[in-house]
Amino acid sequence: MIYKKYLNISEVSKILQLKEHTIRYWDSIDPKTNKYRIDGISTKSKGGTRYFNKENIKKLEKLKKILYEGNKQNYSIKLADRILSSKSKIQTTNDQNSNNLQQSDNYKKIEQILNKIRILLKNEDQI
Repeated sequence: MIYKKYLNISEVSKILQLKEHTIRYWDSIDPKTNKYRIDGISTKSKGGTRYFNKENIKKLEKLKKILYEGNKQNYSIKLADRILSSKSKIQTTNDQNSNNLQQSDNYKKIEQILNKIRILLKNEDQI
């Protein structure tokens, strides 16, 4: 089986079991705000053809789960966009907190080593 880096809209539609017009709507510009309804859903060629990579497909899957929870459909795409955005912000914040903890641990280790060196130097001076 050949795995492609980018899939077209009909391939993604079959994989996610979504209608093509639904994906196009999610990926279109809202006339009221002149912004994409959901940013980052596809990559477009110069001719306007939509292509989808793994990240785009994951985002579409999450959006589908949010909008079509259970048998009940939630029609608020703005709410879904906020949820997707907040999850990515939370992930970024968690990653930053993890990095800060690692840096803090490194500083503590360095401080401990410096203290041991100071003690050794003091002991050497006393000899």
